[in-house]
Formats: sequence, structure tokens, C-alpha cells
Amino acid sequence: MSPRETSDADEASPGPGPVPPPPAAEKRPVRREHHGDVVEDPYEWLRAKDDPQVLAHLEAENAHTRAVTAGLEGLRTSVFGEIKARTQETDLSVPSREGGWWYYGRTVEGQQYGLSCRAPVQDPDAPGSWAPPEAGPDGALPGEQVLLDANTEAEGHEFFSLGAASVSPDGTRLAWSSDTTGDERFTLRVRDLATGEDLPDEVPGTSYSATWSADSAVVHYTVVDEAWRPHEVRRHRVGTPASEDDVLYREDDERFWVGVGRTRSRRYLVVESAAKTTSETHVLDTTDPDAGLRVVAPRREGLEYDVEHVVLPQPDGSVRDRFLVLHNDGGGAEDFQLSVVDVDDPAPENWETVLPHAPGTRLEGVAPFAGFVALAYRRDVLPRLAVAPLTAEAIGEPQEVEVDEELFSVGLGGNRAFDQPLLRFVRTSFVTPPRVLDLDVATGEQVLRREVPVLGGYDSGDYVQRRTWATAPDGVRVPISVVARRDVAKAVGRGEPAPSVLYGYGSYEASMDPSFSTSRLSLLDRGVVFAVAHVRGGGELGRHWYDDGKKLRKASTFTDFVASAAALVEQGWTTPERTVAMGGSAGGLLMGAALNLAPQAFAGVLAQVPFVDPLTSILDPSLPLTVTEWDEWGNPLEDPEVYAYMKSYSPYENVAAVDHPAVLAMTSLHDTRVLYVEPAKWVARLREIGTGSRPVLLRTEMDGGHGGASGRYKGWEERAFEYAWVLDVLGAPVELLPRPS
Repeated sequence: MSPRETSDADEASPGPGPVPPPPAAEKRPVRREHHGDVVEDPYEWLRAKDDPQVLAHLEAENAHTRAVTAGLEGLRTSVFGEIKARTQETDLSVPSREGGWWYYGRTVEGQQYGLSCRAPVQDPDAPGSWAPPEAGPDGALPGEQVLLDANTEAEGHEFFSLGAASVSPDGTRLAWSSDTTGDERFTLRVRDLATGEDLPDEVPGTSYSATWSADSAVVHYTVVDEAWRPHEVRRHRVGTPASEDDVLYREDDERFWVGVGRTRSRRYLVVESAAKTTSETHVLDTTDPDAGLRVVAPRREGLEYDVEHVVLPQPDGSVRDRFLVLHNDGGGAEDFQLSVVDVDDPAPENWETVLPHAPGTRLEGVAPFAGFVALAYRRDVLPRLAVAPLTAEAIGEPQEVEVDEELFSVGLGGNRAFDQPLLRFVRTSFVTPPRVLDLDVATGEQVLRREVPVLGGYDSGDYVQRRTWATAPDGVRVPISVVARRDVAKAVGRGEPAPSVLYGYGSYEASMDPSFSTSRLSLLDRGVVFAVAHVRGGGELGRHWYDDGKKLRKASTFTDFVASAAALVEQGWTTPERTVAMGGSAGGLLMGAALNLAPQAFAGVLAQVPFVDPLTSILDPSLPLTVTEWDEWGNPLEDPEVYAYMKSYSPYENVAAVDHPAVLAMTSLHDTRVLYVEPAKWVARLREIGTGSRPVLLRTEMDGGHGGASGRYKGWEERAFEYAWVLDVLGAPVELLPRPS
């Protein structure tokens, strides 16, 4: 039987009976005036997070959403059960060797969180000793030591997120941090791995990173300011109070974030300060820690670069220490190039180009090893990986790792050791579960270590993935990735449109690359076509693709998405009445803008933690992230043109009196990146101004952060809630389709 007691895709959900009207947010106008423009914002009062009336309103919204979606409970249960049934709940990652240990993570059926573990290498010098050992019957490796059980640490907390987890170079201590509210402010601790007990050391208010000194006595970490910006690198000496920690580096420019790490060789501590399009790197030689930090290239507006250390063997048996610099300097190198320079004098005038800029090939990362260098880049929308040998001066000719699919993603895996002879990488696609492989650099042989299991008889041959294109209003071609069941795609070819989900993001040069999703099968196996619009503002087609979708060109992101929706209709994949748009965070801004531009193009909009009130946020420098965001959106506080432009596309400020699609906005009370108030205000305005009768819903996770609730089962429940709503709006079949013959 169907969870909704019907298999008719066109029949409405029966529901529990009459649903009360949605809560009406009280209007308390707050005046905003900039550049002569006066705005009366009736819902800005919802920003007062600690106001009991605000919390009561959010709870009332949650109650309303529960009531409206009560009839989907059976479908939610089915989708959750499907995700769970496809997942190997007791599982083990592929162990990665470093020193005398194999490091890995594993999960146990019934437990929300994972375990971080290690086990000793039985014979480090034996042939084939880099091949990971097999787990025992209990899912653990022989001699396993559990470094951290997140289930234990999460006890007593509604939310738990692990930040840093870094083992000291001598292998005796673990620096780890956790967030128990969702605001991404972590408490750093140090664990004695001999006893399994945490030392008295406790440092609150840290960001994600924690990096050890070479002597395993000092932990370097970053702290955030009031605007949630990592702005300082501090040093904590184990066994001393946090109040005695000194500041190694402080960044006073509010546009810049600070991070700390070490080169893959472990020789240099690296402190990077970066804004959206400018960076500056300082290094500290760990063999001479008293020498202090020194800058590689002084800060220059528009110069971006990353630094790695490479050890080059010389013909006489000695070695030469050089830095590899991935950068955009040199006139028109928008897609970046790779240079090499001696570590003793790394100034830009000494950079020697080894991989020149190639338009259309966006260099994104470099990872040196003792015997080779791995390069990450993208070309023709897709991410790629290559390996280059070391030479006496720099690197030799890169050889691309071959992948035998039309659409794919390939990237570095867990490569902990600098001296390993194998390159571990991961490849996946919309139809291929993640595969972990080791490449023998000397022979070119690829060894499959693991394919993430999909239980229940998954067959990738039952599905197809394709690249198609849309044409934007300005004539630019926009790539779209499409995945569907093979039988559904054949039906589309016969002129039978399918229900569809169109996903988009389009900001920060982030690329939405092909990836496999176990939970997505619950959509595909009900006949839903899933498409990704690779709109401008992302990085899929290089830096120019990003530049054409930011600041005063941001609108191209939105028109690209609307054009993509139209293209899928024109190509026969779907119809507007059977399309749901989906996106989160900055992709939620895209959802709100697309809804305003073309409400008739969608049956529904799923907006996850949506950035739908951008102008209000970017006007307030006291809010988290605002100043750092000016390089992405422009500064409307100082520039009237930016102010007017942002106001012209802000979803909240451009809600029209039209018949809107059904809307589900998902948010979290403790989200620091996109405050809950943005979707709360947006939903209130959609209800106030919209003329249609389709429901506009808000669901707030009261114990979550930017990623929603924590814990894998809670995450599955949240995804099941979203997908049940999507399926209902699409009128898709409630039951799974039969397996293709």
C-alpha cells in the first residue's frame, strides 16, 4: 500500500483535515535610509533572536508546517527507510597510512556519529605495505585505537559538530575541537592518546583549524572576532592556560580571513590571509621556529596565490628546497599558473613559470609528494587530476588521470604521507558511487580500494547522465547536467515529459560538480529528473564564469537559471507545472531571485538556509561576514550604484503580487552564515503580498547550524522531509517505480 493510501500521482494528499491559517507576523516597521532611499521594513524585528515573541513566532511557523505536511508522514517514513536501507550503516573508510599507523574513520549501525581511529602498520617495510589491511569481523582493523568517538562526545547535546582532529607529529596527542550549538565556534582540547583522556587544556572560541608544531608541544589555531571572522593565529603550549597563549599573526583588515596549516612536507608552517580576490602568505621554517614568519609575496590587490614546499632531488644526491606557487600574477592569468622559486628568496620577481596560464584550464590546487606532484584543475566544466614527475629544477610534463565517463568528478583522496609512492584519489559521477583508488605513479596502474556500497541491488546501468545546454538572454551558453532513470529518459525521448528538480548555486566560484547521492535515488526511482544548472557566479568554466556572476553582474546568475529551466522544458524533459527549483545558502538567494523573475516557471521552490535578504545583511558591518562579503557583492554602504543594484534583485525587497509557486524554506536558529531572520522575513512577505493559494512554509531547526541538524539519522530525516514535500508538489508517484527490465 502507498504511504498516502494511493498511487495516483495526480490525486491530492488527503492530509489530517482542515489546516489552520499560517501565523501572521506582526508588522513593526524599522526605518532604513541609505543614499536618499528610505525603506520601511515591517519584519526586521524578527532579527531579535532572544526575544520570546520571535521564538514563539518561529515555533508557530514550525507547527503550521507540521500541520500542512502531516499528510506526507507516510511518504517521509518511506523515503527515510529507503535511504537507510541503501546505506551500509556499519562501515569503514579506506585507511590512510602515515608513519607507523593506519588512520581511518568508521560508523556503527544505530549510532549518529562516526569514530576516528587508527591501527598500527604490521610491517612498515614489507612489499605492498601501502596496501590497506582488511577489517576484522567487528568492522575494525587489528590493534585498533579509537582516537575519538563523536557519539560519546555528543552525549547531552542536541547538536554536535567536530571541527579539528589533528594528531601530533610524534603520534602521542590529538588536538580536537567541537561545536555543540551550531554557531561554528569551537572549543579546542588536547587528548593524551596513551590514556585516552583529555588534558586540562581547553581553548574556547576557536575556528576550524588546529596545526601542531614540529616538536608536538604547541598547537597553532585560529580564533574568530565578533563578526565570526577568523582573524588571529594563536599558539597554545600544551600544559599551559589558554590565557597565556600568544598571537603569532593578527589580521586587522576586516575583508580578510586567516588560516593556518603546514606544507605537505611538514617543513613549513603556513599562515594565509585571504579576501575573495586577494591573498597573502607567511611561512615559518619549523627547523628554525625562532626565526619567525616571513612573507612570500606582499599583499597586492587582485593577487591571489597559494604556496607549497617541494623537495627536488639533484644529480649529485643532494636536494633543493623550492616553493611551488599557484597564482594569477603575470598579466591576464585569470585561470592561474604555476611557478617555482627558491625558499630563501621567494619574492614574485623570482618566480619561474613551470605551467603557464592556459585559458579555459583553471588550475585549482597543487599537492607535492616526495617523488611527484599532483595537480587539480578543471577544463570543459569538469574537475580533473594529473600527476607530474619531479625534476632537478621543478616538475616534468603532467599526465592526466583518465576517467571513462562523460560526466565525472575526480579529486585527491586521503594522502596523509609525504613519502608515499601511491596517489590516492576519488572519482564519482551522478551514477557512479564514490570510488577510492590508488595510482601507482611509477607504473600508472590504478587499484580500486573501495566503492561506496549502495545496498539493495543498485545498478548504475539503470540510470543515465547527460550534458545539455541553455542559452541565456545575452546569448551565453549555460551548461546543465541531467541525471535520470534510463527508462524515464527514453520516455522523455518519446515526448513524455517527467517531473523534475532543477538545482543551482552560482556564487563564490564554487562549482557544482557531478556527484553521487544515495538519497537522490528516492527521487530518481519515482521518475524524477534531477538537473544541475551550472550558472555564472560558479567556477565551472573558469574565473571569467565567476566574474560574470558577481557584483554588478550578479543578475546573470539568476537569468542563467531561469533560462536553464526554460531549456529543460523546450528539450522535452519536463514542464513548468512539474518543476521544483532547489538551492541553499547563496543558492537560496538564487531561488528567491528566480521566483521573482519567473514564478510561472516552477511548481515549487525549496530554499535551504536561503540568503534572501542580502541587502539588509550586507549593509550592516556588525553582522557576521558582512565586510568580507563586499568583495563578492560590492559595498552598498558606500556605493549608491551597488546599493541600487542589490536592491533590484534582493528577493525580500522584490516580492510581487503574483501567484507564487509553493515554497518551503528551511533554516536553523543558530546558523551564523545565513541568519534565520532572512527566510523568516521572506516567508512573511511572500504571504503578505502574494496572491496565490499555494502554501508558503518555513521550517526552523531550533538546534542546528548552517548544515541543519547534526547526526546522520537526523540528516536523513531532514532530507526525507524535503524530498517528500518535493514529490508531493511535483505530483510524482508515491511508490517506487519497478526496476527496469
